[in-house]
This record gives sequence, C-alpha cells and structure tokens, in this order.
Amino acid sequence: MADGKVTVIRADNVITMAAGEFDGPGGVVIKDGVITAVLPAAELDTIEGDETVDLGGRTLMPGFVDPHAHAEVAAKASFSMVDVRAPGCPSVAAVLDRLRTNLGRASDGWLVGQANLFFDQKLSDRRFPTRDELDSVSTDVAIAIRAGGHLSILNSRALQLAGIDDDYQAVDYSVTGKPSVQRDAAGQPTGVVTEMDKLLPFPALDRDQARQAVEAGIRDLFTANGVTTIGEISDSLEEGLEVYDAAIAAGRIAARIHIYLWTPGTVTLEQACGYRQWAELASDSTRLRIQGVKAFADGGYSAARAALSRPYAHGDGHNCGEIALSTEQIVELAQQTQRAGLQLAVHANGDRAQLEVCEALAAVGRTPQSPRIRIEHAGNFVPDYARLTKAWKTAGIVPVPQPVFIYNFAEFIPDYVGEYARDRQFPLRRMIDDGWPVSGSSDVWVGSEIGQTNPFLSIASAVARRTFHGHQLDSAQQVSIYEALRMHTVGGAYALGEEPTRGSLEAGKYADLIALDRNPLETPVDELRDIVVDDVFLGGERVFSRS
Repeated sequence: MADGKVTVIRADNVITMAAGEFDGPGGVVIKDGVITAVLPAAELDTIEGDETVDLGGRTLMPGFVDPHAHAEVAAKASFSMVDVRAPGCPSVAAVLDRLRTNLGRASDGWLVGQANLFFDQKLSDRRFPTRDELDSVSTDVAIAIRAGGHLSILNSRALQLAGIDDDYQAVDYSVTGKPSVQRDAAGQPTGVVTEMDKLLPFPALDRDQARQAVEAGIRDLFTANGVTTIGEISDSLEEGLEVYDAAIAAGRIAARIHIYLWTPGTVTLEQACGYRQWAELASDSTRLRIQGVKAFADGGYSAARAALSRPYAHGDGHNCGEIALSTEQIVELAQQTQRAGLQLAVHANGDRAQLEVCEALAAVGRTPQSPRIRIEHAGNFVPDYARLTKAWKTAGIVPVPQPVFIYNFAEFIPDYVGEYARDRQFPLRRMIDDGWPVSGSSDVWVGSEIGQTNPFLSIASAVARRTFHGHQLDSAQQVSIYEALRMHTVGGAYALGEEPTRGSLEAGKYADLIALDRNPLETPVDELRDIVVDDVFLGGERVFSRS
C-alpha cells in the first residue's frame, strides 16, 4: 500500500473479534497497511479516504491465523501424490483402481498415494490395502500409501528399495518417533511401517517443481480460505524457506509466514538457534521470519506411538507408546531457544509425553520477556483433565489443540487407546471457561482431510463436535460460533505470540481482513462449512478475490 494513502473498507456487517468494539454495519480505516480506526457506519461516513472499498452485504472480519501447519509438506503432497483419501476413495478396491489409473504418474520408479489418518477405519473394508493387493497394481513400480505422517503401506518393490527385508532392524529413532516394521506370523514384512516416512527413499521434487507446488499450495490451501498468517513447521531449507523467501519478496505468495525450524528433521538445534548467521531473508520481516523451533516428544495415535499413561487397547497390553526426548534434551531445547529468542513448540500427543515435557520445562528458568513455550496437541486427548492442566500451568506452557481433529479421528481414538477415551477428548468448553487461551490450527500434513486448511471445517468441528462418520462427540464441550471464530483469530495469534499485531480488527493492528459471503454468527451450524471467502486483504491490499 502506498505511503500515506488512506483506504476505507466498509461492509454491511463487521465482526471485529475485539472486546468493546462494535459489531454491525461499519468498516475500517487503513494507512500504510495498518488499521487506524474501526468505526460504525455513521462515523465512517465522515471519513474522507483516498480509496473506498464497499463490500456491500458481505461480512468483514479479521483474517484467520493458523499457528500450526506443515504447509510445504501439504502443498507438495497435493502437487505430486495420487489422492486416495476417503471418502473420495471409499473402499480398498477404489484405492487400487485409483492407483492403477495413475501408474503413468510414477516418478523415479515410485508412485506415492496420499491417504487419511486412520485410513483403515475410514475405508468401508475397515482395513488397510495389503502388500499383495498393492503388488497387484504393480511389482515393477514401488507403491507407497502415506496414511498421515506416521504410517505408510508399501508394496514389495517399495520394501525392496527401502531395504526392508526379513532381517531388517528398524533404527531406534526417527524425527517423528520410534520406527517399526509390522510383520506377519511368519516374520515377513506386511508392508505397514510406522514413523519411517523420513527414512524411506521417496522421490523428491526438483527446485522448480517445489516452487510451483508451494506457491500454488499457499494460494489454494490457505489464502483462498481466508488464512492470512501461518505458523509453518519447516520441512526443508532449499525447497521450503528459500522458496517462501523468493516468492514472498516477489509478491507471488500473499501471506505472513512464521517459520518453526524442525529439529532434527530440518536442522540441528545449534543451527536453528544460530539462524541469524545463515538465514539472510530478502522478504520484509512482517511477511516472513523465523519464529521458533519444533521438536517431537512422541509419535502419533494411528501408529500407536503417542506416549500414554495406560497401554493401548490393542497389541500385547504393554505398549504405552514411546517418549522420543529425554529430560535433558527437553531442558536443552528450552534453554537454547530461550537464549536465541525463539519460541519452542513441542509435539506431545499423549498424556505421558505432556507430563514428562512439562516436568522438564518446570525446572527451566524463564523471564516474562521469554517467548511462550507451546505444547502442540495439548487439549486434544485429555484423559485426566485436572492432572494435565495442573502440569501445563506449572510448566507455563500454551496448549495448542486442533479442533479439526474432532472430525479427523475423534471417533477412532477409543478403539486404539481404550473406551475411557470416548468422553475425554477436546474439552474445549471447559478449557475456555477455565481461562486457557484456546486456538485452532490445521496441522495439515500428508494425509490430512480434504478441506483441512479451511478454518470453517475446524470451526464447525468445535461447534457441532461431529466426527468423520457423523457421530456426536460429548456435546457438553461444545462452544459457540463466536468462541470458535475467536479460537481461529485471536487464539491463533496468541499461540504465535503475535496478538498485538493481528487476530482482531483494532487500531494499530495489521489490516489483514477477509470478506465472507454470509455472516457466520447467523449461519446454521450444519452450514458453517459452506461459508465462502470472497476477498482477502493483506496489509490493506486485496490479494485474493473469488470473483
């Protein structure tokens, strides 16, 4: 936006998400990319701007903030993988047909399919495709189905290229948890492997393909859905950070991206904390900057690697998942990131992982000026609310749940961890009432649901609490539509530590705005997912228009 230019954006309905501000007809006054005033219609009429944008009957509100996403990974998956997700592929037979149809898309001898988390529960067969079934598609092409970022199913050729045979011994640790290879009664690999995606020789995109994938992915998965700020968990430097920097500097990506360097998946902890010595970014720091460090303390539920206090319901009755970080490692992560001025975000799915992380963090000295420490997925599965929230409070962490996971997999968790889990998931009502700053994020990755980056899927999940197959999760924990909107704006900004600059329409904040085709506060719950983002403004500039 040109220096000194005053722009007025008005609409018949404004939702400010700010305490004490009005909601109704009115708009915002913008100068140099920042909101200078938020006014009801009568007062706005007295403002003489250089430009007026009248949105008419649409609803104006702040852009959504997604504090936890793997946008690079999701963009590349959309670009290069065959989509075999349910319900688009409702059965094993449909999955195999989709793979056969796309054999011509094989790259470097591999054909990789993208499937959902808990894929075996979402297919009508209630099981994964077998190694032999994947072999029926091809024994010459290595076929892999990535059912989320924690579990994959491989055919014989893929197992061969990965070096997984009868004598294969999995390494003790990968960047997402403890790997394992499933075997049949004869000791033969079944094709199902867990926590091994970073160890498998999947084909990589070249630099130009990565650029195309990331630029299209940010536009289609995020900007078009009204997400103006992304907390991005880095997957690579050359194909991630550098692509973001070049595209944002050139105006090809219209979003504010805050990078969390994944250690040790992308860089070492020392490299992350010393980023100022090697990360020379051309983009304005308000559009792209390195914000923090991400580390994994355990794995995923679908791979039975989230670290729990009780054994998983299936298996030998002794598997409680795996802790991937020692107390000493957690302390070192916290101390080094705090000294570097970086926010630490620790993936801890299971309650045991969260308790051990919090116990370690409680011993780390911090000042009020230190960046907030986040525990990703805290607030999703809460088997002992009093014990966990006490640990969160003692450690001084910010819980970062994903309400969209109610839709993704909440109905399947009891079958994995035990019946006690059925009414102990996503206690959002209780958390809000207890004063926790609840946010909403997509955690989009390989194997996410179709539409997972659309905040209205997450908002609908928080309000209706309906699962993948339409079952009702504990209705006592429902939140209002307004509260759910706040989770995805103000709450997201708080999780990032960026609430002074975004999340609501207030003077002094970035003019990151979206225009909706209807008022979500007056929309029936079962129609929330149908709300359309018509226009997106970043720093007062229109960067997306559906028309």
